[in-house]
Amino acid sequence: MKQNSLKNLYLYSKEQETKVRRGIFYSILNKLFDLAPPVLIGIAIDIVVEGSDSFLGGLGIVNRRQQLVVLAFLTFAIWALESIFDYLAAVTWRNISQDVEHSLRSDTFKNVLGLDLQYFENKSSGRLMAILNDDVNQLEKFLDTGANKLLQTITTVVVIGGTFLYISPLIAIFAFIPIPVIIFGSFRFTKTIASRYTRIRNAIETLNANLSNSISGILTVKSFNREEKEFARIISSSTEVKSANYHAIRLSAAFIPIIRIAILFGFTATLLIGGFMALDGEINVAMYSVLLFITQRLLWPLTELGDTFDLYQRAMASFKRINALKNTTPEIKDGSVESNGIDKSINFQNVNFSYVENFPVLNDISLNIKKGSTTAIVGSTGSGKSTLIKLLLRLYDVDSGHILFDDIDIKDLEIHTLRKNIGLVSQDIFLFEGTVFENIAYGNLEASETEIWEAAKLSESDEFINLLPNKKDTVVGERGQKLSGGQRQRISIARAILKNPEILILDEATSAVDNETEAAIQRSLDTLKEGRTVVAIAHRLSTIRNADIIYVLEKGRIVESGTHEELVNLKKVYANLWDVQTGKKVNSKL
Repeated sequence: MKQNSLKNLYLYSKEQETKVRRGIFYSILNKLFDLAPPVLIGIAIDIVVEGSDSFLGGLGIVNRRQQLVVLAFLTFAIWALESIFDYLAAVTWRNISQDVEHSLRSDTFKNVLGLDLQYFENKSSGRLMAILNDDVNQLEKFLDTGANKLLQTITTVVVIGGTFLYISPLIAIFAFIPIPVIIFGSFRFTKTIASRYTRIRNAIETLNANLSNSISGILTVKSFNREEKEFARIISSSTEVKSANYHAIRLSAAFIPIIRIAILFGFTATLLIGGFMALDGEINVAMYSVLLFITQRLLWPLTELGDTFDLYQRAMASFKRINALKNTTPEIKDGSVESNGIDKSINFQNVNFSYVENFPVLNDISLNIKKGSTTAIVGSTGSGKSTLIKLLLRLYDVDSGHILFDDIDIKDLEIHTLRKNIGLVSQDIFLFEGTVFENIAYGNLEASETEIWEAAKLSESDEFINLLPNKKDTVVGERGQKLSGGQRQRISIARAILKNPEILILDEATSAVDNETEAAIQRSLDTLKEGRTVVAIAHRLSTIRNADIIYVLEKGRIVESGTHEELVNLKKVYANLWDVQTGKKVNSKL
């Protein structure tokens, strides 16, 4: 799985191939110039000790002062170039990091948008946010510096290794002995710590989910005086994050001290063997100085492998979760037939459905929705009314039976064109954070301002919009919290009107409005009926009294159907509901 994750991450980086090549070039040059100072120090010592016999003296610069001036200019040039390439490498790798994160976040979110409604009902928004935001951002720390450090470490080993072999193969052997120990220790470290970082990411996901729930439900929290309960919930989740991090930190912090022991061996070997060789005249003092300095340059950067592998494991823990979400596939498969609405009717034929196996919600449902008619569905809470709408929008598939648009099974229709012909006004009203007109325009992004105003008038929203502080440009707040329930409902209806669908679904459209707003919605419905197929689910029977046909659901079955007058005269379930709502009866199981 690690290899698959690294390979997939590499494929995202490969999309930035030109930038990656530049980044590699800049990183190598940056490290080459960074390795030059020990050599410059050796040349300086060589000038002082050897004079005209020094390295620069051999190039024709005999005067020591001139040699030092040349060395000063050379030092300035090398340090300047090192700084330039350090800047270019940092900018390039960070840009690559941002590009990869953007592509990964975009691809994952696009896949999320295509998942079934069932997935979202089983996965909290806070947990999804943790993956789409926190986990993607976790990759940044590794992508920003990880590749750069690995390239520079490899360059260091190759260049210094070659230098050691050139000066003294014997010293090279002893200086390089710690490297296998460091590398082996790094791999063992990453293998051990991987599970600990997975625990951290899972704990953070739970914390985000609880934070999202507490903040989204702040009205409920405050109205029930449950601040202490929510605080305790967050403290518990945060404690788990802290504990998981403590568990990882204990191992992470132990890595570098252990590696330092191996480094000490390599440095001591160079110090002693090189020193003996210098005393015996096998190498000069300047060369001995260079060996000591570059030994540090060789071994100390290897300790950063621990940090790099640490960042890598954190990144892989997040990347696995991102990949799992990105590769999640919807269970509902798209059809191939373009939906052009209906010519005659929509038919439910012996439909059975359950959210959980062996717990049926709909049983043998058969009903007919005629084109241009108003079809109402009523029943007590939990009878399956809203489930019918979800099946009609193909948010779920039936367990058995068929839903036919004329003679075409809904499963054969393209989901996009199917939903394009349907406008939904749900009891769960969602307004995006933005202006009033931006929320109405969500129904048709190409609509003109005139068309938006017309939709507002048809939904009788225009009057209250003109009374708002900034009228149509008033920001409604998150989920429309700055508006009343009735105002949000009217905007929701205006949005559906602007979409101008052939089929209009009203799912408990008046469940959270006052009598005046209910009357306004009813007037809007009367206007919308002509030339449009309306499906209305309602608790308030007064809003569907004039429907062409009313179906009564009880415990997932259709127990009655007919017009309002016919059902009242039956004096059964519907009549009982009507009597309760009109005050003729006080008690009823609703």
